[in-house]
Amino acid sequence: MLKKGSKLNSILTGSCPKCQKESMYSDKNPLHLTNVLKMNENCSHCGLKYQIEPSFFYGAMYVSYGLNVAVGIAAFIVSFVFFGASIEQSFIAIVITLILLFPFVLRLSRNLYINMFISYDPKAGQE
Repeated sequence: MLKKGSKLNSILTGSCPKCQKESMYSDKNPLHLTNVLKMNENCSHCGLKYQIEPSFFYGAMYVSYGLNVAVGIAAFIVSFVFFGASIEQSFIAIVITLILLFPFVLRLSRNLYINMFISYDPKAGQE
């Protein structure tokens, strides 16, 4: 499922989208909140510059919005439909879910966004 060369591998692991040999982030753990968005400048294997242009990852905000809407809807369905919670309880479940998943959604949105523009190259970094 997560074999090297697939977009899904790069998106879920946060690895370089071009060579998939190292993490794009200086700290791999998204739960270290002070470092959640700190990225390496370039990939040490293939040399890919992650910040393709100034303010490149501003576009990831739109991806993050879509992911947060999907997570919020899923939290509502689980709490309201499956657990039979009231509307107020479902709203609280949505807020708690979004707060808890915030660092993961942030990174996932950046991973998705950069993978929209850069494809895997099996020859990258093999000089």
